[in-house]
Amino acid sequence: MKTARQIALDLLVKMDTSGAYSNIILDNMFTAEKTTPRDKAFVTAVFYGVLERKMTLDYLIRYYSSVEFDKISVAVVQILRMGFYQLLYMDSVPESAAVNESVALMDYAGIPQAKGFVNAILRNFIRDGKAIDYKNLTDEAKLSIEYSCPKWLIKKWNGELGAEKTLSLFKASFGRPPIYARVNTVKFSTDEVIDKLAHEKIKAVKNNLIDGCIEISNTRGIETCSAFRKGMFHIQDISSQICCKIISPIFNETVVDLCAAPGGKTFTCAELMANRGKVFSYDLYNGKVDVIRSGAKRLGLDIITASENDAGCPNPDIPKADKVICDVPCSGLGVIRRKPEIKYKPMKTLEGLPEIQSRIINNAADYVKVGGTLIYSTCTVSKAENEDVVSEFLKNHDNFVPIVVPIGVKGVADSHMRTMLPQNTGGDGFFAATLRRVK
Repeated sequence: MKTARQIALDLLVKMDTSGAYSNIILDNMFTAEKTTPRDKAFVTAVFYGVLERKMTLDYLIRYYSSVEFDKISVAVVQILRMGFYQLLYMDSVPESAAVNESVALMDYAGIPQAKGFVNAILRNFIRDGKAIDYKNLTDEAKLSIEYSCPKWLIKKWNGELGAEKTLSLFKASFGRPPIYARVNTVKFSTDEVIDKLAHEKIKAVKNNLIDGCIEISNTRGIETCSAFRKGMFHIQDISSQICCKIISPIFNETVVDLCAAPGGKTFTCAELMANRGKVFSYDLYNGKVDVIRSGAKRLGLDIITASENDAGCPNPDIPKADKVICDVPCSGLGVIRRKPEIKYKPMKTLEGLPEIQSRIINNAADYVKVGGTLIYSTCTVSKAENEDVVSEFLKNHDNFVPIVVPIGVKGVADSHMRTMLPQNTGGDGFFAATLRRVK
């Protein structure tokens, strides 16, 4: 059986070569490898920790290495990242273990000749008091290394949010995020769900910002617990739940949810409607539509109809609705805590997104009844994908006006365009805009 550090190394090497999302790679690895709960926790901490702090760790490798960074093999780079991460950020790991286990990994990686190289670098760092030397860096470069964030993103957020909010956003981007769930209020009370989970040794507590939201600990394997199978709740981040509060659907309304998978907003809207009315839920891929259907069935929400659809193309079969939700594809800069690799994408990968987002919101507008509400949302913190898209839409659609839906949630301003930040809600970075069709 592989050790925890060997598994973490395999994961990190795979991340460097596959381009897959970190959560998928981690879940697949745990499915394939037999590990103890303690080892799973260690692997998760090291794997995500190295991803979160990659630029900081690479700065240290460059600082201490006598070999050019690009000439160091992938496996050695990952082993050094793991070693530095344990020395800097894992107080539970003795310094000797961090160094010796890193050196031992060289045999597993098939590069025993580099043992001395790895040993010398990590021990020199310890001799220097494990302090990072920032003295030759400008303020912006220091921030980039300290918070392991590309300079383009620092400039972007500083310009759009201001220095104080940007710094808070960086600080909130480290560590495993809370796992939130939405209670199926059609059938169960929050207390019932918490008690049921407690009997299954899963800790859950009420969230104090919105009703029906709980925060869960020990979530690995949550889908196998009886409370989940009985449809007592579904997993949904609190920011997405707040978005549903902004949508504010009521019973007997018709709701259309475009780009709906995996179905969190669809389910919560149906619950807020007391399972009375109609919710039409769409996604581009049939596999994702099946996920929505199975979720609705598990929760016993029979007002949901899920179908395949391209949100960017007109579809005459989609009915006119009181509420139309378009949670569009985006850069994901609001979910960096869950997928730290997102922040290392080149800036140019964001450039084509507003065009796609505009196409979807323009198409979605046709499904809104006169007097109905269009909700545009993303899980990103990016003016070009959020405020700019909505402003451009309003400029070209005189039959829509901005409206404010008061929700009374602390940390979320009442406005027709709301940006939710992790440091304010504890959830993902999120954006939601509300527009009313007047003619």
